[in-house]
Amino acid sequence: MSNVKLSIIYYSQTGHNFQMAQWAKEAAEAAGAEVRLRKVEELLDTAGAKDNPGWAKYLEDSKDVEVATSDDLIWADAVLFSAPTRFGDMAAQMKFFLDGQGGPWSEGKLANKYVSAMSSAQNNNGGQEQTIHAIYTVMMHWGAIIVPVGYTDDSVFAAGGNPYGTTGTATREGFANDIEGAVRHQAKRLVEAAK
Repeated sequence: MSNVKLSIIYYSQTGHNFQMAQWAKEAAEAAGAEVRLRKVEELLDTAGAKDNPGWAKYLEDSKDVEVATSDDLIWADAVLFSAPTRFGDMAAQMKFFLDGQGGPWSEGKLANKYVSAMSSAQNNNGGQEQTIHAIYTVMMHWGAIIVPVGYTDDSVFAAGGNPYGTTGTATREGFANDIEGAVRHQAKRLVEAAK
């Protein structure tokens, strides 16, 4: 089989899920995947970033990342989603992107994709697991093949022990938990499953 084609689709406002997506990209490429890193469209007025240094930095750091389209899903054998938690659910920007996939879904172009998901929030019990479950619910409707991280590597325990997908506790300095290894393991596991 040729190299696995992986799309990493993320939303980030202050850079945490962007960092997770970058770690995943590096690991997937090291595992032999061809990777597209894409951000979903921002729905908020970015003029507000002038009052939020983390947002302003992220906007600058990600200015060259392309916005995700349906083609990025259709092209891929596997998709890794990363979205922050908002009030116990996925951020509206990710939901908006997923809700816009009715055309490809109705044509059967999203079925049998291998998928996995990651999330972050500003506190330990901020709804990260629920966010991953919400993404997986959409994936079940698509007929995708969900690849949870499970307890398949010690890095999962170091990150906090979430078997559904890697979750980070976001702080102004980065992450309060050690998630890099789990993110890399999750990306590699998804690529291996898709092979």
